[in-house]
Amino acid sequence: MPSKHTLYAIKYFIKSVDIKLNKYYNNERLFTKGFVMGISSLGVGSGILTQDVLDQLRKADEAQRITPITLNLANENDKSDALEILDAAMVNFKDAANELQSTTLFDARSTTVTGSSVSITAAEGSDVQDFTLNVTQLARKEIDESASFTADTTLIATGTGTLDLTIGTTSYTINYDATTTLKDLKNSINAVAGQDVSASVVQLATGDFRLFLNAANEGSSQNISISDTSGLLSDDGGTTAGGTNLTTGMSTIQTGLDATFEYNGQAITRSTNTVTDLISGYSLSLNEVGSSSVSVAQDRSDLESRVDSFVAQYNAVMDEISKQTKSSTESSVRGIFSGDSIVKSMKSTIQNMLGSVSNAGGNLLDYGFDIDRDGVMSVDKTVLNEQLDASPTNVKAFFSGGDYTDSTGTVTTLTGAFSSFYTTVNSFTKTNGDLDQVKTNISENITNYEDRKTKETERLNSKYEILKKKYTAYNTLINRFNSASDIFTQLANANNN
Repeated sequence: MPSKHTLYAIKYFIKSVDIKLNKYYNNERLFTKGFVMGISSLGVGSGILTQDVLDQLRKADEAQRITPITLNLANENDKSDALEILDAAMVNFKDAANELQSTTLFDARSTTVTGSSVSITAAEGSDVQDFTLNVTQLARKEIDESASFTADTTLIATGTGTLDLTIGTTSYTINYDATTTLKDLKNSINAVAGQDVSASVVQLATGDFRLFLNAANEGSSQNISISDTSGLLSDDGGTTAGGTNLTTGMSTIQTGLDATFEYNGQAITRSTNTVTDLISGYSLSLNEVGSSSVSVAQDRSDLESRVDSFVAQYNAVMDEISKQTKSSTESSVRGIFSGDSIVKSMKSTIQNMLGSVSNAGGNLLDYGFDIDRDGVMSVDKTVLNEQLDASPTNVKAFFSGGDYTDSTGTVTTLTGAFSSFYTTVNSFTKTNGDLDQVKTNISENITNYEDRKTKETERLNSKYEILKKKYTAYNTLINRFNSASDIFTQLANANNN
């Protein structure tokens, strides 16, 4: 048995340790008592104050303080991603509405020609009509040829002089001298008068070279003539003056002619086979003698394509809003903006526009647009084309704005149904618009959550840095206690012995 003095010493040491722990680490009183109890059950210095214990405690704190913030932050980031998708859908829808408010969309023209005598192109906005064209004569260019020369190097003059070349009403002065050959003359004509005539030297046979002059333009007014103003042209290689091979010796092998044709039976004459002044915006090419039927109509292919695009973009944006605002008690089904009044209001505003966009020209339902019970838009092209057939001008006014004439002859100036769509949707997507407001709210929430998470993390870092130091101190005291206990045990055993 230990002596009375030994037992008193042990009790005093234990009491002093407990006092020190409670004095310096009062906030951790429960841990201290647990460690003192653990000494008797697990042995002094058993290593219960480990990093693993700290990690488990921190994990519990993070679950309480950090995890909720992290979840809220993730939700706001998901909202940001979803908003980008919704914003893109809105922009596409706005662009589709903008294309349908374009007045030029209704100006495209298509042409159909039955017969091969003519071909035609019609500019945007040109007259819509059907007519016949009967070509009775094609326009052609005048072609002249000179008398024969022995070679293209044959001299054509005895001295320096000029000749006068006339095409229609335009005259050109062509210079020559004693060294000018037939080939040189050809080159001079092309250089000086090439815009109205084309000159070439052709070898018809051995020792038979001739100058050919082709008028650049068609028509009977493009007659070609040459006169020697100096009288020094030569037919014998520059030996004798007064030659006529290039003047009176020129012969016409093709006479210039005007085009003649009938437009709906009315006789018309033009100097060329390309007619651009018959009807404003039309360009006619006369190809051959014969009759053709021509139809110029409104080209609706692009219009119908834009209508299809509008319908598709409407359905896409409404489907996206429906998914993002869907209400449900199940989080996996509930839309991420189910509680956002701004996004919900956009859906109802767009839905109501189909019936509310109306004026003296009617509403969208009158032009083939419809919404089924599921909210899906469609367009009946038959109804739309019936309206276009009845009055393309009125459809244009209803879609894009302009003067609408009703059955009584009353004219009303409309702003355009799709102009209203564009204005409304643009109010959602423009800077400082509804979507911008939602984006700003999300950004502010993300910033706030990130700040809170940073502060809470810093608090935990500070707390567990202090705990780590406390645990180190505890273990130091426990190790000292263990060492003292061993000494007292040895003393007790020695005393007993």
